[in-house]
Amino acid sequence: MFDSLDISSSALTAQRIRMDTIAANTANMNTTHDAAGKPNPYRRRFAVFAPGQPDNHKAPGVHVEEIKLDDAAFRKVHDPTNIDADKDGNVRFPNIDLSTEYVNMLEASRAYEANVTTMEVNKSMLNAALRLIA
Repeated sequence: MFDSLDISSSALTAQRIRMDTIAANTANMNTTHDAAGKPNPYRRRFAVFAPGQPDNHKAPGVHVEEIKLDDAAFRKVHDPTNIDADKDGNVRFPNIDLSTEYVNMLEASRAYEANVTTMEVNKSMLNAALRLIA
């Protein structure tokens, strides 16, 4: 009876994690150093969804199985005055495209809204069923 709410709830959690990952990518799109201060650009991350729950893959719903790193090449910008420039004067920047992240965020936001609407409809149907029984 409550499986439909569990499905929507798990999808809300998964989309929130996806939006957090996209926000981190956007925030770090110009980060050229790692936490240790070495010239190692931030690598784009993305959420991988899987069916079920983390502890029970046969349960209804969806979960984030892992956050993966995008293995696409880093952006190279010619800036010989930058202290991180290589011998050819190129600086490596993260492999993040703002327009791609924007579209992904819109998609995740719409999916989140759709799941909220689904939960509201399910709640109304459950209330109507309870009124019929009572």
